[in-house]
Amino acid sequence: MYAAQQAGRGKRGLANVARFRFDLERQLCRIQDELLEKTYAPGPYHTFEICEPKRRLISAAPFRDRVVHHALCNILEPIFEPTFVCDSYACRKGKGTHACVDRFQSFARRHRYVLKCDVRKFFPSVDHSLLKSILTRKIKDTDVLWLIDRIIDSSNPQDPVLRWYPGDDLLTPSERRRGMPIGNQTSQFFANVFLNPFDHFVTETLRVPGYVRYCDDFAIFSDDKAWLNHIREQCRHFLRGLRLTLHPDKSAISRVNDGCRFLGYRVFPDHRRLPRPHLVKFRRRLVAMQRGFATGEIDFGSIRRRLVSWIGHALHANTAQLRADILGDTIFARTAAASR
Repeated sequence: MYAAQQAGRGKRGLANVARFRFDLERQLCRIQDELLEKTYAPGPYHTFEICEPKRRLISAAPFRDRVVHHALCNILEPIFEPTFVCDSYACRKGKGTHACVDRFQSFARRHRYVLKCDVRKFFPSVDHSLLKSILTRKIKDTDVLWLIDRIIDSSNPQDPVLRWYPGDDLLTPSERRRGMPIGNQTSQFFANVFLNPFDHFVTETLRVPGYVRYCDDFAIFSDDKAWLNHIREQCRHFLRGLRLTLHPDKSAISRVNDGCRFLGYRVFPDHRRLPRPHLVKFRRRLVAMQRGFATGEIDFGSIRRRLVSWIGHALHANTAQLRADILGDTIFARTAAASR
């Protein structure tokens, strides 16, 4: 029941959620029987693309499967949470994007340089065999392992990733299953599990003075630029063992005083800004919303939700004057034809 409430939070108006809730007890009993009898089979994904801030393939599982995902994570989280390092911030209670940016900025105040890295095509690259081996080190219950296997094995095709690693032969990349659907609760949790060994390597073996990670984005701080170059190679080598690759264009060392793009902000030691490309895109969306409202294609409730979301993001940067400049003179008005 609790997993169904979690999966439906903020989605009560959706038709598939309403249908499930209308027949809630019978639906939950059916799922329970399928799990006990090991006849449960995940349904097909609904897949679509988003292009901001970068192109991603999003996969939405049927609602009944999302209930199962939440139920599984409720079992796994208390087991793995104590093993996670404190500076891993994605999809964890009491963490999140803004807490991660706060921590990033606190390190920026204490160090001269930052190495910011991004794992190239992380979710499409996650190796199923390696993920399962990491999970089985902590999970011994055969029923739970069976469900984990069902969910991982049911992952739909992701963006193709063709890479070779030490020890591979010509056919290895085509023989190993990989990829997790972005959008699953389990995928977000499995991402933390999969990168947990890397977190411990960076914090305990490399003993870096400052480290934060949010999903596949991470940053390492130091006063020694040459040392950060060495650390980057150490990270690259370790990730190669997980069959992952650092993005060649998004793994750079910079001075913290010059500002660094991180999680939707440009972060300086003493202030934050919204990146210029972010502002350009928002201004374009604002104009599109005005046009849509004028013709009656968009209602004000939808516009209000979008504006509140952007303002919530902008409030965590030094944007008081910027918000006044952008929104102060913005008017939403219906045309005469749309008003009839």
